[in-house]
Amino acid sequence: MNDLDLSKIKKVFFIGIGGIGISAIARMVHLEGKEVSGSDMSENLLTRELKELGVKVTIGQSFDLIPKDTELIIYTLAIPHYDKKLFEQVVNSGIIYKSYPQMLGIVTAGKNTVAVAGTHGKTTTTAMIAKILIDAGRDPSVVVGSLLKDYKSNLIVGKSDLFVVEACEYERSFLNLKPKILVITNIEAEHLDYYKDLADIQNAFKQLISQSEKVITDYSKYLEKVPKLLVPGAHNRMDAAAALAVADVLGINLEVAQKALAEFAGTWRRLEKRGVTSTGTIVYDDYAHHPTEIQASLEGLREIFPKGEKKITVLFQPHLYSRTKALFGDFIKSFKDADHVMLLPIYFAREDKDPSVSSELLAEAIRKEGEDAEAFSDFVSAEQAVSALKLGENDVFVTMGAGEAYKVADKVFKLG
Repeated sequence: MNDLDLSKIKKVFFIGIGGIGISAIARMVHLEGKEVSGSDMSENLLTRELKELGVKVTIGQSFDLIPKDTELIIYTLAIPHYDKKLFEQVVNSGIIYKSYPQMLGIVTAGKNTVAVAGTHGKTTTTAMIAKILIDAGRDPSVVVGSLLKDYKSNLIVGKSDLFVVEACEYERSFLNLKPKILVITNIEAEHLDYYKDLADIQNAFKQLISQSEKVITDYSKYLEKVPKLLVPGAHNRMDAAAALAVADVLGINLEVAQKALAEFAGTWRRLEKRGVTSTGTIVYDDYAHHPTEIQASLEGLREIFPKGEKKITVLFQPHLYSRTKALFGDFIKSFKDADHVMLLPIYFAREDKDPSVSSELLAEAIRKEGEDAEAFSDFVSAEQAVSALKLGENDVFVTMGAGEAYKVADKVFKLG
């Protein structure tokens, strides 16, 4: 599948160009001097930045948006799920087409690829490794599933053959990669709308291991070498230990690596401090959408704001009916470090509605655990409820989830 000769391609169209991973490939292809255009269902920070680079981005979704002289179509993995007609038109168009994971395999082929895989911690670990390599003068290329704060980008194009990538397990996407170094942060039940069970997930990781040259899974011995970090939480210290293990394998001076980690400021939407409101409330945003991630992020916040010092209010948007249903028992136990939990309707993305699971049912179960939780039927009622809380200097407000919970903070606190 990764047999495409990109040098012969001049015009490329991206479906879902505003996605965090696919937008990096779009940027990369544009920087190579090719004519790039694309479409997405809504505008976001990434589409706006691509437009500023000169990429033509159309809001909407239709095969008619694809220029007739397009030589390559690159699509996000969601397309075959939620727009089957469009995907069939692409398949039958006679135009070469590749998924984002296939393209990642193509652009990293023949490179000295460092891939970071795992259920949690991929983005932060990838970004930490990238910072170490950049600070050590190794000039890597990087594709990460977030925005690197120092660069305000999800892509760095370097001159060396080192290529650091975040390797996603969804639909076995990462099997398009053949890493020189593979880091596995952890493996848990996730993406159960695709995988049958944990054993199925483990088998996918085993296959990735089999096509990798060096595999890093146990990096606990590096924990004691992790410096004091700017980003809180035990999970971030583990990610830093993994980054130090990679630095060691690549022969990077320990002190250089430690200094890079000590200065690491985090990434976009990973327990990101967004600001302080006029009444003194500290506002964070976090991408956590799995129970383990929620728990880790709240534990990290409690390191900064111990119980009794600040009240933490979480506005969480569950992501996918299948995930919420499969991990329901874990979700209800993951908010112990929050004082007040507010739930938005489930963000269903690529799925059909499942009436057997809802935010209302989740809120009810969280209350039975002894926590303070409530659910809202839409964003407007959630915005009104947040405004009515009259949060002040003793409060921390966190929007959480892979969807659009952060938009509530934008609206209520004028942070957008």
